[in-house]
Amino acid sequence: MKAVWNDAVIAESEETLVIEGNHYFPPNSVRRKYLRDSSTHTLCGWKGQASYYDVVVNGERNADAAWFYPETMEAANSIRDYVAFWKEVEVTS
Repeated sequence: MKAVWNDAVIAESEETLVIEGNHYFPPNSVRRKYLRDSSTHTLCGWKGQASYYDVVVNGERNADAAWFYPETMEAANSIRDYVAFWKEVEVTS
């Protein structure tokens, strides 16, 4: 699987985990140079509190286009620190 935005490959892995239709990429498969910390957080009733990244490529910013769970509830331990994408980031095989 690949996560691509603005012609840049943000993440690539053959070992994503699919939860609720979203591909979660292992932490070591994500190109961190394209991610900037965001102050946004949301709460999922069974996964825990999500933190977000802005995706930045060639000076363009896609706000809160990636999220992850630095701490998870027990049921979501398998995706702790894995990164998922949305907001025009194309995830394809």
